Amino acid sequence: MEKELICIICPKGCHLKVDVEAKSVTGNGCPRGSEYGINEVTNPVRVITSTVKVENGELAIVPVKTNKPIPKDLNFKCMEEINKAVAIAPVKIGDVVIENVLGTGVDVVVTRNLKAI
Repeated sequence: MEKELICIICPKGCHLKVDVEAKSVTGNGCPRGSEYGINEVTNPVRVITSTVKVENGELAIVPVKTNKPIPKDLNFKCMEEINKAVAIAPVKIGDVVIENVLGTGVDVVVTRNLKAI
């Protein structure tokens, strides 16, 4: 079976054709595209970005993201966990809001400094 993808590793956006059985890629302009294509059809992962509610902060929410990609099939479950989370101000970039989300070994971290009121 062959899948067609557009590589998102760099701005070139190469049109990839990935042979799933042979685990081969054509159309890539660099080795990173080949790696991306194979990973995307065998084990797709994503970095999740969202916001978390903040108590006692100068803003009501703060942006967060996973510090590493997680398996794509866990995206919605991860968002459920993020939606339950509450940070307490002050927070700074890199503070962990959720440690080891869904047992993946990946943390959800703050991506903006936020002062307390």
